[in-house]
Amino acid sequence: MSTIRLSGRVQRIQPSPTLAVTARAKELKGQGRDIIDLGAGEPDFDTPEHIKEAAIRAIRAGFTKYTAVDGMPSLKQAIVDKFKRENALDFTPDQVLVSVGGKQSFFNLAMALLDAGDEAVIPAPYWVSYPDIVRLADATPVIVSADHERGFKITPEQLDTVIGGKTRLVVINSPSNPSGSVYTRAELAALGEVLRKYPDVLIATDDMYEHIVWTAEPFCNIANVCPDLLPRTVVLNGVSKAYAMTGWRIGYCAGPKALIAAMCKVQSQSTSNPTSIAQVAAEAALTGDQACIVPMRAAFHERHDRLVKRLNGLRGVRCIPSQGTFYSLPSFHGAMANLEGIRDDVELAELILNQTGVALVPGSAFGADGYLRLSFATGMDKLDAAVDRLEKLLGRAEA
Repeated sequence: MSTIRLSGRVQRIQPSPTLAVTARAKELKGQGRDIIDLGAGEPDFDTPEHIKEAAIRAIRAGFTKYTAVDGMPSLKQAIVDKFKRENALDFTPDQVLVSVGGKQSFFNLAMALLDAGDEAVIPAPYWVSYPDIVRLADATPVIVSADHERGFKITPEQLDTVIGGKTRLVVINSPSNPSGSVYTRAELAALGEVLRKYPDVLIATDDMYEHIVWTAEPFCNIANVCPDLLPRTVVLNGVSKAYAMTGWRIGYCAGPKALIAAMCKVQSQSTSNPTSIAQVAAEAALTGDQACIVPMRAAFHERHDRLVKRLNGLRGVRCIPSQGTFYSLPSFHGAMANLEGIRDDVELAELILNQTGVALVPGSAFGADGYLRLSFATGMDKLDAAVDRLEKLLGRAEA
């Protein structure tokens, strides 16, 4: 039998670690194991009824054909209106692209913008897919690390140091997956001062978690704080997290017209249009009553406060509070030092899964070695049970 030679492109990347953890948890559950999965990055709430009903009506009305590649016009207008209403950003429909989830939005961006030899600056901890998508575009991810001592946020000095002649893109994700950190207006303004020095560098602001915040300041992105940077900023968002619509797979973005057109060309040769029915549901989400977001955000905040307190009661664990999302990224450096034979967070996550039945994602998947990501998008009873199991393995912190 002949050997299949795979492309160098695909060999440069890894499967999504978060999806791998979720698959492993489901596999063990299928074997009858009692598994608490805190790896999945999706709300445990159901999609609100008015959104589901809109999709049902679309099916019954026969709205099951192709749409325009970049999204149906009414949805694109709803996105334009959302950006104006909630973010005070002015776009036109030809500056908007609707994609099959936020991941495809970033994929389209990388494919349309980056070439071999180009660099994309990515702060760490980062969403797992950023670096690998950059590699798929034959470009190089330049990772800038910030640990919990700095609130998982990079400084202007760090940014200025890594931007060079090969830099084409700088990524900002706030609120952040996996850390839950949120940049303040002052911090974004300081990053903006650096970016003004490099007029050829494009900025991608990933705002997927904008509605899941509990900061004193209202949500803002770098284009809000530095309006002069908007002409070279791509704003990435979607309906997955705020409206509990992960499986509907609708992301969207807005940015410079020429770049959006190029991204649309990429999409036309990959998935073509997003699912017609899901687009109708997304329009209902964006134009309907936004009160459905409030109880979900309140629940995430309550769970966050309890989980952080309990995690800091574990021996060898240190967890700083998040300002948004539904993730915590505690340091397990001390716990690893206390456990014989555990060399890194991957081995620790495997030990925890095998011995306690709690599924967590190794922080190294996010560029944060020695940390583990916990999703608190699940009920308080499961969170308490998970920490109880961790306490049996790790012990309690000294008073």
